[in-house]
Amino acid sequence: MIDHRRLGRELDLFVSDPLAGAGLPIWLPAGAAARHAVEEYVRELERRSGHQHVYSPPLGKRELFELSGHLGYFADDMFPPLRLSADDEFVLRPALCPHHALVFRARGRSYRELPLRIAELGGMYRSERSGVLGGLSRVRAISLNDAHIFCAPEQVGAEVAEILGLIRAAHAALGVRPAGFRLSLRGPGEKYVGDDAQWARAEVLLRGALAGVEYVEAAGEAAFYGPKIDIQIVDAAGRESTISTIQVDFDKPERFDLSYTDSDGSRRRPVMLHRSLVGSMERLFAYLIEAHEGAFPAWYAPVQLVVLPVDDGQAGAAADLARRAVDAGLRVEVDAAGSLGARVRDAARRRVPYLGVLGAREAAAGALALRLRDGRALAPMPADAALALIGGQVATRSADLLPG
Repeated sequence: MIDHRRLGRELDLFVSDPLAGAGLPIWLPAGAAARHAVEEYVRELERRSGHQHVYSPPLGKRELFELSGHLGYFADDMFPPLRLSADDEFVLRPALCPHHALVFRARGRSYRELPLRIAELGGMYRSERSGVLGGLSRVRAISLNDAHIFCAPEQVGAEVAEILGLIRAAHAALGVRPAGFRLSLRGPGEKYVGDDAQWARAEVLLRGALAGVEYVEAAGEAAFYGPKIDIQIVDAAGRESTISTIQVDFDKPERFDLSYTDSDGSRRRPVMLHRSLVGSMERLFAYLIEAHEGAFPAWYAPVQLVVLPVDDGQAGAAADLARRAVDAGLRVEVDAAGSLGARVRDAARRRVPYLGVLGAREAAAGALALRLRDGRALAPMPADAALALIGGQVATRSADLLPG
């Protein structure tokens, strides 16, 4: 069975070391390179859609999480407070929304600024039981692609529709195949904040956004502060989990006393939308490693091109070609150790998308013979044309290794 933990070891993507701690994986250079490419893409997608990015600390005063409701409703999933003195305690945050509420209230806000879309790829922490931890799919240190949109009530429908469009675009680029949509609602015996009218209003808004979309309802899966749309995935073992989410929250704006000045000069309370396009980097890559069996699309492959000189006579030409590839924005390596056949097999094992074979004839002509990881071989072409071919597929984030 395909398992991202096994592939992670074989491809040197990440490591879990007992000395670091359970649920605290370390991203190795190959995994970090792939993750960085995905993070850059997501940030740019958000920037183009009007999001503003911030940085906020991964911990805060105990009072912050008392105000947000997390300590009252979510304490079982949080790490114990860090006490510096009797009246000075800090908490590792289990979510980014309290800090983003502070971003909104950092100064007075006008209706002209809405919707205000605040985004961050930030760290948060959950005290998961050791028995449920595994690889990247369930961790204690989470790097979340998160955003909070502060908008007028009448803007909620359009914002949710816009978010669904961004989620579809990100999934298509990454190769995520959603298993279904879920409307997560309150359930009996759980602790929730807010009144029935708020919940009913939020439900109506989310049902409206899902018009024409097939979905299931899941009682008891709502956040403690509001209902949500969850987009589900299924891993290679058949386990279902949430990859993307949209949540409507009337509670946090009240708790933090958030307001903006409307066109008539009155003070109005915004609605807070929580949304994640691709979830946490950890769970996302657990899925992507299995979905692609380690053979990522070229644009976020850890190494995009391996240059293979046939013998020592092409060492200088190989180094020069690699420098040009790096200058062109590609991730490239030169592999000159061992037989050519062994080097080709090693590149295939590592799922490198493009192999560039450089013999005496190619070096003399300034050419390169490309081989693709699926076994196809191209006739030698000018090296600049080969780099342009690869660069074009990377720039368009194509799932194919050759132009259509």
